Amino acid sequence: MSDATPSIFVHPNGLCESAEIGEGTRIWAFAHILPGARIGDDCNICDHVFIENDVRLGSRVTVKSGVQLWDGVELGDDVFVGPNASFTNDPFPRSRAWPDSFPRIRVANGASIGANATILPGIHIGERAMVGAGAVVTKDLPPYAIAVGNPARVIGFASDKERTDTPAERSAAALAEDDPRLLSFHEVAEKRGSLAVIDFAADLPFVPKRSFLVYGVPGGETRGNHAHRRCEQVLVVVAGRVSVFVDDGRQRFSVTLDGPTHGLHLPVLHWGTQWGHSDDAILQVFASEPYDRSDYITSYAEFRALATPPR
Repeated sequence: MSDATPSIFVHPNGLCESAEIGEGTRIWAFAHILPGARIGDDCNICDHVFIENDVRLGSRVTVKSGVQLWDGVELGDDVFVGPNASFTNDPFPRSRAWPDSFPRIRVANGASIGANATILPGIHIGERAMVGAGAVVTKDLPPYAIAVGNPARVIGFASDKERTDTPAERSAAALAEDDPRLLSFHEVAEKRGSLAVIDFAADLPFVPKRSFLVYGVPGGETRGNHAHRRCEQVLVVVAGRVSVFVDDGRQRFSVTLDGPTHGLHLPVLHWGTQWGHSDDAILQVFASEPYDRSDYITSYAEFRALATPPR
């Protein structure tokens, strides 16, 4: 690089053809960066990395050895890519036959991709999600999701507070003792069967205007992945088991709902993701408002901006 960018380090055996490299970025031996690539500040591009033209990296990105970033890959700030992770950009590859455009793979801020993981074309990986080593990601992953296996399945949700801090999957009964969002309903248990009673006026924080059931969710799938501007919801599992990841913009927790005697209240501007459905899971949702598509917030970045406005 020229003297105009003295803070950029390129190893003598590295080849950097791009002029759009941020300050403090380090490019190590046998890495090759094509002219059209754009790389942010303070990135670490390790040995034997190849970066194609239509690739965008944010700041403080780490790309470990043996990774190829092909056209259409976008990595946000603070993304970690482990050794030999593979990003694919053509769902039907043929030799010397190129598509008109490549599906874009987007990895949001703070996400981590484990060693030898494979990311299929067009996948979006949410903020601070974590992909396990060797996983094959065939579907989008929500923010904070931890996904492993082939095909990758969500097995939990991570925290951004501490390296070893992940939200415990607590039962609704335990969490209801200290969180007003967990509701308890009256149960009448008899030898001939049990009854769980929900009095709308007394037991719910609103009188529902709509209710719907979610059932038959295949293993490994997630539901929800949104927040609401005006609509509140209460989630009750009437059969089986469902875990819910909740983010209110300040704190995150996971709770497992496994019976009709407890419910989870999601006020406005609460991001909710349902996961870990048992095969027999039936989730009933009570909503404070009629259906309105414009009330949904499906962009996590937009949700965070609304839930945590600047001070």
